[in-house]
Amino acid sequence: MSTKASVLVCLAPGSEETEAVTTIDLLVRGGIDVTTASVASDGALTITCSRGVKLLADYPLVDVADGAFDAIVLPGGLQGAQAFRDSPLLVETIRQFHLSGRIVAAICAVPGTVFIPHNLFPLGNMTGFPGLKETIPPEKWMEKRVVWDPRVNLLTSQGPGTAMDFALKLIALLVGKPQAAAVAAQLVLAAGIYNYQD
Repeated sequence: MSTKASVLVCLAPGSEETEAVTTIDLLVRGGIDVTTASVASDGALTITCSRGVKLLADYPLVDVADGAFDAIVLPGGLQGAQAFRDSPLLVETIRQFHLSGRIVAAICAVPGTVFIPHNLFPLGNMTGFPGLKETIPPEKWMEKRVVWDPRVNLLTSQGPGTAMDFALKLIALLVGKPQAAAVAAQLVLAAGIYNYQD
């Protein structure tokens, strides 16, 4: 690739910090530029996550929503997902990523809480947090740790314990499997986690 891949990671009060930080960390290891955006209703950059960890976003979403990012990442956490759902700017940003053929990547509570109510992916298989399975129509639900639907460039995953799988798959999609495998090799992953060599 001629230019470095870039990803926009959105954060809101109540976002799940493990999912957010794990994804950011692995993307950076993969040589990808990461920009974090606050979706807080007041534009505050300091985000208190679901377990009380505070993260500092780079910009309010309004400043970067139109950026030329290759993918948008939406960490879970039910309160964070509800904040995403209730942000017209974020919903429109997701729609624009989708319509322009860029990757939309979401984990945990987000697919059922944000995508389904706003009908952002009329076509698209997905997964999410198993405890919220009823928020995703059965014809769309996939019982897998990570689901990639190439028809609509949609990447979804299930929760904090699948965040590494999710991030590695996103690296593979953006910069290739060899780079994902190189990142995976540094992580001492548990046996059985998808290994990007195949």
